[in-house]
Amino acid sequence: MVDKKSSLKAGSSAKTSLIIPIYNEAGHLLEFLEKVDALALPTKKELVFIDDASRDNSLEILQKYRFRSEHKILTQGKNQGKGAALHRGISEASGNIIIVQDADFEYDMDEIPMLIEPIAKGKADVVFGSRFKKDGRQVHRTFHYLINRILTILSNILSGLYLTDMETCYKAFRAEIIQNISLESKRFGFEPEITAKVARLKVKVQEFPISYYPRNYLEGKKITWKDGIAALRHIIFFNMFANKREFFSKSLPEKYIPKTANWL
Repeated sequence: MVDKKSSLKAGSSAKTSLIIPIYNEAGHLLEFLEKVDALALPTKKELVFIDDASRDNSLEILQKYRFRSEHKILTQGKNQGKGAALHRGISEASGNIIIVQDADFEYDMDEIPMLIEPIAKGKADVVFGSRFKKDGRQVHRTFHYLINRILTILSNILSGLYLTDMETCYKAFRAEIIQNISLESKRFGFEPEITAKVARLKVKVQEFPISYYPRNYLEGKKITWKDGIAALRHIIFFNMFANKREFFSKSLPEKYIPKTANWL
């Protein structure tokens, strides 16, 4: 990767890239764009949209919107899934901080500054937002809550990285880390995959409570019980059976590589 993704230093200019997959979000997309375009961050901001071959007029809305923020609109020739869209957006982002943002209002984007600040100040390399840390604001749907907690516990056991919410959308990274991780999962397996791979590195990981306002399926929620089964397979595969020598590119900075012979 290019050297401009070098470590952030105190007082240096930082840019945060929000990676935003889009698939059939036309019903609320204009309202979302107005909010994310106006979002103020403690760093420069780049919006990276990836339209995953939407079948509604999401792409048209994106292309007609008059952005004030630096932005990119990427398109997938055919629908490939959220993970594939994230791979594309991450690889083409120009920021030195990267965070994932869904194109809906389940998460409060006003909390993004809190999540990226530890990275910008050099206090963390990766930050997870947790829907399950206690702060009195979370409202969950019982089925998804139980599934997410079970998957997180299993991920913790196998990866050795203790989290309260592995499946969270809000994950922020130093770009020089996430852009040097070889990503494979095409749908919602991105979450357990990236967690398993980050766990192999010598990185400072922090987790902060975030707000959560779950959609239902009538409102456009796309994840189903089948994705829960797939997540279970991904947790087991990436932590126990995947070839860990293929997890990272050769340009991953040496400082993130543990100084042990058996780190892979």
